[in-house]
Amino acid sequence: MLDLSFEAPKPKVIAGAKHDWELVIGMEVHAQVASKAKLFSGASTEFGAEPNSNVSFVDAAMPGMLPVINEFCVEQAVRTGLGLKAAINLSSAFDRKNYFYPDLPQGYQISQLYHPLVGEGEVIVDMEPGIARRVRIERIHMEQDAGKSIHDMDPAMSFVDLNRTGVALMEIVSRPDIRGPEEAAAYIAKLRQIMRYLGTCNGDMQNGNLRADVNVSVCRPGDYEKYQETQDFSHLGTRCEIKNMNSMRFIQAAIDVEARRQIAIIEGGGEVVQETRLYDPDKNETRSMRSKEEAHDYRYFPDPDLLPLEIEQAWVDGIAESLPELPDAKKARFVKDFGLSEYDAGVLTAELRNAVYFEKVAAEGGDGKMAANWVINELFGRLKKDDRDISDSPVSPGQLAGLVKLIKSGDISGKIAKDVFEIVYTEGGDPAAIVEEKGLKQVTDTGAIETAVDEVIAANPDQVEKAKQNPKLAGWFVGQVMKATGGKANPKAVNEIVSAKLGL
Repeated sequence: MLDLSFEAPKPKVIAGAKHDWELVIGMEVHAQVASKAKLFSGASTEFGAEPNSNVSFVDAAMPGMLPVINEFCVEQAVRTGLGLKAAINLSSAFDRKNYFYPDLPQGYQISQLYHPLVGEGEVIVDMEPGIARRVRIERIHMEQDAGKSIHDMDPAMSFVDLNRTGVALMEIVSRPDIRGPEEAAAYIAKLRQIMRYLGTCNGDMQNGNLRADVNVSVCRPGDYEKYQETQDFSHLGTRCEIKNMNSMRFIQAAIDVEARRQIAIIEGGGEVVQETRLYDPDKNETRSMRSKEEAHDYRYFPDPDLLPLEIEQAWVDGIAESLPELPDAKKARFVKDFGLSEYDAGVLTAELRNAVYFEKVAAEGGDGKMAANWVINELFGRLKKDDRDISDSPVSPGQLAGLVKLIKSGDISGKIAKDVFEIVYTEGGDPAAIVEEKGLKQVTDTGAIETAVDEVIAANPDQVEKAKQNPKLAGWFVGQVMKATGGKANPKAVNEIVSAKLGL
């Protein structure tokens, strides 16, 4: 596989009243496992169901009900770990995280504090061609989600919906390797892309299937490098956690406003207090939620109802063999096999469905570069204008490949191809048949083209003299000939004959 080399981006620098400051960001991403059943029960995970309709006795914490691990959820977490080049721990265990909240029926959350299923990995976060950030993954542990408290349906009461209770989550914990708001959003996007390729999380942030807790701190230039050398966190500032972010735009805004808040405190002679905060998008500010808890605050202990989770290496190897080609590998292959730019390959691999569509067009059309140009510029542009995605495209890969073949063979020009594309997009049909029926085939007969050139030259003697003085004006004749032939003349042949006739 071709490796795409890259350099690390420069960290975001914010100018304070007294000094320059750099950002340091770590993230805890909660990704809902793509599974039809919950982590410890057979209840449905369907989104949008009637409140409290997807709740088993286990989810509701009825007396005597015991959790039973969902093997498929474990497999999905292992698959995610392998996709992030992470170590898979053959032995892991579940713990109880004890706290009270109305939407947590058990009075505790089953999680993995001490022995997570997945260990260290990494994500390469592309910022622009040749620029990327390597973000280290510290761990991925499995846990069950809580329910949802609803406070805006009645002025005097709150309601609880337990449909999400017990849904399997993967908490993906990064090292503090992210250095700016844009990088943070790009990191979330890359995680989402990888998991969608793997089929382990659909990444729908609007539905809460992917959300993040963002840890933000600031330090003086040079201090981060000391941390990297020593892994001593004392070189970094005190971090604050911004809880439950489910919007790329809000994540970036929250990081920026929180960093500036911390800078103002430090430069004012105060100290940043480690705490959990919430972001208010209406006021564009973060506000204190609670002081930062430590593990002992939750009285963690091994869950007595669940045995340690033991998996076999052969099972993990089987999952590894079933992994699809992932975004970085696919992007590198597109650059190598089709001669695409990194940018174009990145656009085409952003979503798996887009990549699959493009490869079909390239294979049938016989020209990867031309296929990429038509998929990205014409098809994606039109779909975006119509607010549609590739799964809803009225132009099939076979139809677009047929158009590419017609251009490649010289049967139609790029200009006529756009007209044919419009017909196929709005009315359907086979491109080759449309070209034949409407008489759009490109004129390649040099005799016919020469006749058209002679007529244009004879009718415009003044322009001929000007073109001989300034050869760039020959383009005017080319345009006139194309107009006279209804755009069907071969442009290359027209250029060559015009130049010859004018003696240029």
